[in-house]
Amino acid sequence: MSAPSLVRRHTLWMTGAFALFELLLAGLFVALVAMPMLLRAADDFAGLMVLAAQTWSELPPETRPALERELRESHGLVLAPAIDYDPVAEFHPPCILFLEAALARRSGDRVHLHREERDGEAWYWANLPAGAQELAFGFPQSRYNSEPETVIALGVVAGLVLALGLSAWIARRLTQPILRLERAMATFGSGGDAPLLPEDGPRELASLSRHFNGMVWQIRDLLAARTTLLAGVSHDLRSPLARMRLSLALMRGSAEAAHLDRLDRDVERMNVLIGDVLDLARGLGREPPQRLEIAALFEGVAADHAGPDHPVEITPVSGTVAAPPLALRRALGNLLQNALRYAPGPGIALVARREGGTVRLGVLDRGPGIPVDRLQVMTEPFQRLDDSRSPATGGAGLGLAIAKELARANGWVLDLQNRGGGGLEAWIGIPETREAGIPEPVSGRPD
Repeated sequence: MSAPSLVRRHTLWMTGAFALFELLLAGLFVALVAMPMLLRAADDFAGLMVLAAQTWSELPPETRPALERELRESHGLVLAPAIDYDPVAEFHPPCILFLEAALARRSGDRVHLHREERDGEAWYWANLPAGAQELAFGFPQSRYNSEPETVIALGVVAGLVLALGLSAWIARRLTQPILRLERAMATFGSGGDAPLLPEDGPRELASLSRHFNGMVWQIRDLLAARTTLLAGVSHDLRSPLARMRLSLALMRGSAEAAHLDRLDRDVERMNVLIGDVLDLARGLGREPPQRLEIAALFEGVAADHAGPDHPVEITPVSGTVAAPPLALRRALGNLLQNALRYAPGPGIALVARREGGTVRLGVLDRGPGIPVDRLQVMTEPFQRLDDSRSPATGGAGLGLAIAKELARANGWVLDLQNRGGGGLEAWIGIPETREAGIPEPVSGRPD
C-alpha cells in the first residue's frame, strides 16, 4: 500500500484538529450557554403554570373565563378539568424533562407530563393543584419546542464539512510549492527540460526553489560542458587520423603491406571509437518527437545494420510511437549492433509490444546472454564481458552505454534481461503520449 499524499495527510490532520476544536466548542456551548438557558426557560414556564393555578383558585368564578382566555391567547396554555392518566415512562425531549423537574420543585410533588396527539400535533398535559381541586394544564409541543441536540448536531455536521473543505484548501496551498518542486525534479531527472521554479512565497519555500534553480543551472552547464568537451575531443582527433590515413595510403608502395594493413585497421578502430564517443556526447541533444510508424522504423534499422549474412526477423507490427526519430534509430541501432556482434546467426528479432501506457521496442537474440549480476553494469561506458579488451572479441563497450544515455535523455527506460531458452532481450520502453503538436506519422528513415 502506497503512502498517502502530502495533501491528503495534511488535510486529515487539519480536519481532525478542526473537529476536536469544534467538539470542544460545542461542549462548552452546551455546558455554559444552552443548559442554563433551558433550565431557566423551564423554571419560568413552570412558575407561570403554578402561579396560574393559584390565581385561578383565588378568583371569583365569573372572572375565571377571562383568565383562561388570557392564558390561552397570550401564553399558549389551556386550562381544563383534571384528566385521568397513568404516569408511564415515555420518551420526552430534554426541554420536557427539564419542565417536569421544575414543576416538581415548585409544586412540592412529583409531576408527570402526559403526551397525546391532537390534530396531528403533540400536546403535553399535567395536573396541578388549584386550591381544593386540580386543574389540567395543556400546551402544544410547538409552544415549548426547544431542540438543542438537533441544533448542535447540525452545527457539528456543518462545521465538519466546512473544516474538511477549509483543511483541503489550506493543505493544497501549503503543499502546492512542494508538489511543483516534485514534478520539476521528476521531469528533470527523466531527461526533460524542467522549467525554473518561481522564487516567491514563504521564506523557506523561496529558498528551496532558489537552490533548486541553481542546481538546474549547474547541471545544465555541466552537461553542456561535457557535450562540448567530448565533441571537441572527437573532432580534434579525427583530423590527425585523416592525415594518418593519407600517409598510409602514400606509403603502401614502399612499406610492408601487412604492416600498413595493421596500421590501417588500428586507425579504423580509433575512428569507430571516436564515433561512439561522439554519439555518447550527442545523446543529451534535444530533438522534437514525431509520430513514427513502428514497422517502417524496424525495417530502416534492420536495413542499416543487418545484411544477407546476418538476417534479422521483424515481427509483423502496426501502430505508431511518438519519439525523436534520430535518437530512437540510434538507440535501436546500437542494440542491434550489439546483438549482431555477440550473437551472430539466426534468432535475432525486432519486436514491439504495448503494455498499459508504454510501447516496448525490443531487440532479441540467441547469444550467450549476460550474467544476472552484470546486467546493470553492462550499460555503463567501456564495460565489456571480455576482460581482455581485445578488439577481436568486441567493440569499445559504448554501444549499450549510448543506448542508455539516449533513453535517459528522452525519458525512456532501457531494460536488459536474459531470454528464455538462451540469449538476451534488450527493451526500450517509451511512454505513450497524445500531446498536441506532434507531427503525423513518418517513416522510420529520417534524412
